[in-house]
Amino acid sequence: PGQDMRKHVIMTLLDTEQSYVESLRTLMQGYMKPLKQPENSLLCDPSLVDEIFDQIPELLEHHEQFLEQIHDCVQNWHEKQKVGDLLVQSFSKDVLVNIYSAYIDNFLNAKDAVRIAKEARPAFMKFLEQSMRENKEKQALSDLMIKPVQRIPRYELLVKDLLKHTPEDHPDHPFLIDAQRNIKQVAERINKGMKSAEEVERNARIVQEIESHIEGMEDLQAPLRRFLRQEMVVEVKAVGGKKDRSFFLFTDLLVCTTLKRKSGSLRRSSMSLYTAASVIDTASKYKLLWKLPLEDVDIVKGASQATNRESIQKSICRLDEDLSTLGQVSKLSETLSFPHQSLDDVIKDLMAAIHRELTEKQSLSFSMAFPPNKVELSTTKADGTESFIFEFPNPDARLGFEQAFEDAKKKLASSKNCLDPEFLKAIPIMKTRSGMQFSCASPSHGSPESSHEVWVCNSDGYVGQVCLLSIRKEPTVEACIAVCSARILCIASVPGLKRAYSCFFPPSPRRGRERAEPVGSPSSEPMPAQPEDAGPQPCLHISISGSSLELSEPVDGGNRELVPFDSDDTDDESSPSPSGTLQSQASHSTISSSFGNEEIPSCKEATAETTSSEEEQEPGFMPITSTYGQNRHGESPTDGRALRRSSRGSFTRGSLEDLLSLDPEAHQSSMWLGTEDGCIHVYQSSDNIRNRKNSMKMQHAAAVMCILYLDNQVFVSLANGELVAYQREAGRFWDPQNSKSLSLGSPGSPITKMVAVAGKLWCGCQNRVIVLNTATLAQEHTLQVGQDGGRSVTCMVSAGTGVWVALQSSAQVRLYHATSYEQLAEADITPPVHKMLAGSDAIIRQHKAACLRITALLVCKDLLWIGTSAGVVLTLAVSAKAAPALVGLSQGHTGHVRFLTAIELPDGFDVLFPLP
Repeated sequence: PGQDMRKHVIMTLLDTEQSYVESLRTLMQGYMKPLKQPENSLLCDPSLVDEIFDQIPELLEHHEQFLEQIHDCVQNWHEKQKVGDLLVQSFSKDVLVNIYSAYIDNFLNAKDAVRIAKEARPAFMKFLEQSMRENKEKQALSDLMIKPVQRIPRYELLVKDLLKHTPEDHPDHPFLIDAQRNIKQVAERINKGMKSAEEVERNARIVQEIESHIEGMEDLQAPLRRFLRQEMVVEVKAVGGKKDRSFFLFTDLLVCTTLKRKSGSLRRSSMSLYTAASVIDTASKYKLLWKLPLEDVDIVKGASQATNRESIQKSICRLDEDLSTLGQVSKLSETLSFPHQSLDDVIKDLMAAIHRELTEKQSLSFSMAFPPNKVELSTTKADGTESFIFEFPNPDARLGFEQAFEDAKKKLASSKNCLDPEFLKAIPIMKTRSGMQFSCASPSHGSPESSHEVWVCNSDGYVGQVCLLSIRKEPTVEACIAVCSARILCIASVPGLKRAYSCFFPPSPRRGRERAEPVGSPSSEPMPAQPEDAGPQPCLHISISGSSLELSEPVDGGNRELVPFDSDDTDDESSPSPSGTLQSQASHSTISSSFGNEEIPSCKEATAETTSSEEEQEPGFMPITSTYGQNRHGESPTDGRALRRSSRGSFTRGSLEDLLSLDPEAHQSSMWLGTEDGCIHVYQSSDNIRNRKNSMKMQHAAAVMCILYLDNQVFVSLANGELVAYQREAGRFWDPQNSKSLSLGSPGSPITKMVAVAGKLWCGCQNRVIVLNTATLAQEHTLQVGQDGGRSVTCMVSAGTGVWVALQSSAQVRLYHATSYEQLAEADITPPVHKMLAGSDAIIRQHKAACLRITALLVCKDLLWIGTSAGVVLTLAVSAKAAPALVGLSQGHTGHVRFLTAIELPDGFDVLFPLP
């Protein structure tokens, strides 16, 4: 009987799986494919079609394979037949979890897309009706779309039934236990995503409906804003008596309206969970009086109330004195022989005004004898403070409001202090040509004069331009210079050699800029540390999209007050960067400059680095073994086409011996720019780039994908799959002839990202990370990221003992251990981005959600910064002991976040610089 029941349950699994696959096929064949046909493009916007059927092809492919496996199992049924191994194999795949999670996260957006298409084009409605009549089960589109949401719980029940009829000694039992655990994990993740999506949707709709119920209310919807409660109160006015009012309390806002009740009593519907009727009295009429951020509103209590009453009493005394003085003036005016009617009128008007003010103050003073159901609110405005007194129906209502108000203020302050860096300024950069888009940026680590500059690169495909952004006293665009006739794909700051005497003397203090802990290359000599009281300085973040920069001060250990500002986003570059996988990359040199992951010291890093600008201790030259060889036929990758020019503009020509002689320029740091036409332009950081005096120019056979300095070498990856390592010896500037090359990739799969991790070079190639020894260039480990070989590594940053990696066109970021290479965590940006976009127009939300992906990563000040294609910037606390949450910043961009970079603020930087 037990075996019969097992087969019965498995037959049920086969039947329900067959039905599920048929439903998915109907979605594909009966709805999606016809709508994709060119002749039906007028029925529904193509972008909405993609949104409606997102993940359906992937689900169908997976379940068709699973159905075939179950069918084979039934065909070959015997007493010891196993089905649990098929379930384990199917539901332990990360790709399946990601597909279902993406479908659930997009489910409400897909429903919205259907609604928008129906409203926009009546022909679409007729198409849906006809398709429903034609499909086998006569199921509507909405009924089919809900199937994937309902399917996973069904698997749970079937596995539970199988376990009930499977003895513990049956070979299938342990597999069924594993399958039950895997399916439960998938179900929990899907349920969590569904609840989160429904909660966001519910909150957004409630806020939208409340806005429509309040006359004069505009722009109430905002990312992360939630409605908390409504209170019916009475405003106690000094003049005019008492007025009915209504409070609407939100997570970051307090709204006060007039109140006109129709029914005379508060009525709320418990049936409509997705409308404002479930939380407010929709029968009454409201008109906006004022709305104030919670930061600007306080409840006056205790000593503050006493102080306020005392202030009112003083005002009453002063007004009495003014009345007495005016009475004396009036008597004196009567003694005038000259006509003085106009003076009498002025005195009369002034006395009337004082009487009105005195009556108001006296009434207010009387009302200050607070009964338990009264509350005084104090608001801060540009022209001073203002007080309001409100009376609640009973003490319990007052107490409930006060508690909710204070809780909301605490949560708001906590979230801003911990996770919301302070926005400072959006900096427009003038476009010299139409179509210019930002691609990359890096801080300059050169002389003291240029150590507080950021080089920002932008291109239009024909001209590469560098904008010099000065961060000395306040962010200022100093110049925009065209430097080449190609797109600039990458930039890196490379330190110069240290002078020999720097290792014998302790560093001299230079305006207190040294850090407490030294950071240097493995070849550097250890240097004495500075006192620990030289604490970390504020760090300025620049996130760029389109034609504007945004600078934000990250969270610091101090108690700096954080003030939010609205973003005036003038970004008009909403299309993806033509540079493909390199768009929106965070320049890795900027990351290392903040954290010392590489040998690029920041302007305030180790004591050894601050002594002689950004120069590096001269190491002994280590010959590279010939196992990986030079370029073909011993030639350099530049084919000898290198032009060297000093900072003074004089050319250096001569024999090889002349080029290898001691060179004072070797002590100067430099900026390396890689272009789409395969050229590397090297500028000494102390050069006057305005005069276009590049120190060196090196031509390669393919586009330069990325550049990284590590361990006295500059690594360059090319689009043909080649990795070139430039080297220098003590006392010499970089020599284009002194290089080695290694083929790690291919023209179709080059190295797309490099990062220094624990002294090793991590190279992203397709969905693999190759770990190289920098001394021998030998491969020490290969790490696979995800299952999709068609997606390459586009973003990778190091954070302590971990490395964060994101793949091309992916909304997930993964954390790997730096030495064990174990995957430690994974975060999905889709839910928090959807929250940030909840207040946007539906069509904008649909467009941004359809192609959501990670475009930039940066680690700074214990925060992982994530730039997205939706223009939303997220942060994640990387040092949190508990599971951290992704939080969206209130300032974002219209288009993609092209890159993220960081720079230390110099001494004297005015955080309160004049804002536009």
